Amino acid sequence: MLEALKKNPAFTRRPGPLVLLIMDGVGFGKYADGDAFLKAYTPELDRLMRTCPFTRLKAHGNAVGMPSDADMGNSEVGHNAIGCGRVFAQGAKLVENAIASKSLFRGETWREIIANCKQNHSTLHFLGLFSDGNVHSNISHLKAMLIEAKAEGIARVRIHILLDGRDVPATSALEYIDPFEDFLAGLNADGADFRIASGGGRMVITMDRYGADWNMVRKGWETHVQGRGPAYPSARAAVEALRAANPGVLDQDLPPFVIAENGTPVGTVADGDALIFFNFRGDRSQEISLAFDRGAEFDKFDRGRVPKIIYAGMMEYDADLRIPRKYLVSPPQINRTLGEYLCACGEKQLAISETQKFGHVTYFFNGNKSGKFNKSLEDYVEITSDIVPFEERPWMKSAEITDKVLEAVRSGKYGMIRLNYPNGDMVGHTGVYQAVLVAMGALDIAVKRVREAVEKTGGILVITADHGNADDMYEHDKNGGVKYDGSGNAVAKTSHSLNPVPCIIYDPAGQGEYKTELKTGLGISSIAATCIELLGYEAPDGYDSSVLEMK
Repeated sequence: MLEALKKNPAFTRRPGPLVLLIMDGVGFGKYADGDAFLKAYTPELDRLMRTCPFTRLKAHGNAVGMPSDADMGNSEVGHNAIGCGRVFAQGAKLVENAIASKSLFRGETWREIIANCKQNHSTLHFLGLFSDGNVHSNISHLKAMLIEAKAEGIARVRIHILLDGRDVPATSALEYIDPFEDFLAGLNADGADFRIASGGGRMVITMDRYGADWNMVRKGWETHVQGRGPAYPSARAAVEALRAANPGVLDQDLPPFVIAENGTPVGTVADGDALIFFNFRGDRSQEISLAFDRGAEFDKFDRGRVPKIIYAGMMEYDADLRIPRKYLVSPPQINRTLGEYLCACGEKQLAISETQKFGHVTYFFNGNKSGKFNKSLEDYVEITSDIVPFEERPWMKSAEITDKVLEAVRSGKYGMIRLNYPNGDMVGHTGVYQAVLVAMGALDIAVKRVREAVEKTGGILVITADHGNADDMYEHDKNGGVKYDGSGNAVAKTSHSLNPVPCIIYDPAGQGEYKTELKTGLGISSIAATCIELLGYEAPDGYDSSVLEMK
């Protein structure tokens, strides 16, 4: 257990709670066209940014531990940074370094997989998100492992591709498939057999999270393992046919497919094989890992035939639950989080969101740790998300989350409440601009309700975000102009943005302990120290600077 934080005798503790409100996927766009946060009717947020201490924070690239400032932030690394008050090298950077140094290929798990496939003359499978979005995976990591596997004498490889269209352009699948097929042809020039075996959209199969829809995982298992599903001669043929049958569908929503020859799937998973799930991000990797990694105790769906294989993740996706048991690269070791420090101080805390972001405001916020630091001091509330396309319910569960937050604020039980509204991110990923405008309106209504409750109880409200998304809904050319398709419609952008995010301090019972002008040039990791100071404590050594400048 950490030592309690030192109190700041110069700060007057407010009578009400500190509420940290995370607007997932809400930033400030570089371009007015396509910035749904800017264009939406949000009078409450507009007023707060105009009248309260306010600044903009970095939420991408090096500011959240990504390899470069060309890399988008995401909810995982964003909540890590917000929750631990520092920046740790994250999945993409850790894997990149492990490949560059060859430590991945010297590791025990890689050596075991290679030895297994050579000894059994069996197939090495790779499964993961097939793009260079660098949020969940990177195709360059897959290519590096394929090159190394070939160099080490692996003769037969099958690749199961999950189409993105979410962290990359919405219909870019063939831009990855075609050059990858050329890459495989080069590897196969001397008789090796490396092929794509199956695939499907990431929001249809395999990559569910938080147990929201295990049916997705079941469909992925049937596709990748059993080779069940519509069969096509190639991945390109599959994508073209599925697009023709589903006009307007985005890559992330394409149905599953299997590659077959003479009616026989080319890449089912058999006893003696090995399989690497090459996503590095944990939230959408855990459920499929459990399906492969657990024995008879697995009960989420009937797996039918369960092949005896070696399964490994790119990283350990949950250290507490040991998911998976074997992995190639160790995750960042995040400690001394805000939640743990507040437990050491005896502060009662509440964390709440709906299913889609519940793990972010708990697991990721706590430094990739399951469970609680202190069960008597922490309450976690999950509002069950609807299993519908988010563009059809852009308000999501904002009202229900708010209802619970208002109860908590009024109860007087909590020193700190943290919550996440997923609307900006989850609806932003659909690419439906009108729906995002509605999502931002619903968010604004929720913010107003929380703000009024905080005001009545004499608390403090800190509003921020983990990354941008709703602020960048159209693709733009190099000159900043909106791109249009052949029908004259703006080309939707479904990925996160590189834009800064807000930080608003609403402190109606303030005693003037800090300047109203907040610091600039900081990242979202500064939020932890900010919250600590607003609770009347001194930030611990090593934490990134608070946005506050105390008088």
